[in-house]
Amino acid sequence: MSNEADNSSNATGTFWDHLDELRNRLLRCLAVTAVLGVVAFAFKEQLFDIVLAPRSSEFVTYRLLGVEPFTVGLMNTGLTEQFMIHLKTALYAGLLAASPYVLYEIFAFVSPALYESERRYAVQIVGSAYVMFAIGTLLNYLLIFPFTVKFLGTYQVSPDVANMLTLQSYMDTLITMSLVLGLVFELPVVCWILGRMGILTRPVMREYRRHAVIVILVIAAIITPTTDAFTLTLVALPIWLLYECSILLVPKGVR
Repeated sequence: MSNEADNSSNATGTFWDHLDELRNRLLRCLAVTAVLGVVAFAFKEQLFDIVLAPRSSEFVTYRLLGVEPFTVGLMNTGLTEQFMIHLKTALYAGLLAASPYVLYEIFAFVSPALYESERRYAVQIVGSAYVMFAIGTLLNYLLIFPFTVKFLGTYQVSPDVANMLTLQSYMDTLITMSLVLGLVFELPVVCWILGRMGILTRPVMREYRRHAVIVILVIAAIITPTTDAFTLTLVALPIWLLYECSILLVPKGVR
């Protein structure tokens, strides 16, 4: 009873009370992110050992698949570029490490206004979305991005033309592909929500499966800057598997 009373009082507080609570939670999120970002900034060598690992055949994925030795060279073209990339990468790492705490603070802010059943659904949705985003990011780092780097970094129109990628280009590609893959892996969560709302049903997804395959191939082609079929398949296959899994998550409905 006391918990319900606390929730009720929190949910019915004044606008300024809620605003003050939101400000405090945002400040705590920023503080935790900043602290973790500073820690990541301090461990520069360890941070960039992880970030730059896919450019060499010593990377774990290449060794497991027996890829021939290679190294993609990187260069810096701006006076402040390396420092700014170090700073931004540390901030991204800090935000990634702080994301569970940030999600907790957001949930703690909105949960008093939710019923118990709504709170359970919210936990399931937020938790599932976070896990799927993490899986998509990890898959990109371990599989898709390394082969993208290998293909583009070692591709030559002539032996007389050497490849020297800029550090900025490398980091932009890694961050963009990680973000896109993380968002794409939210497909099962989105389908489940649409299914619960009655907007999407299992027969509809099965009926439009062939159309979905075409869309998936287009998305895969956009995500991967390479044109080879192998890399395209590496991206398209997981998305197709996600679509098939999503079919099982939505209700059967009535056609």
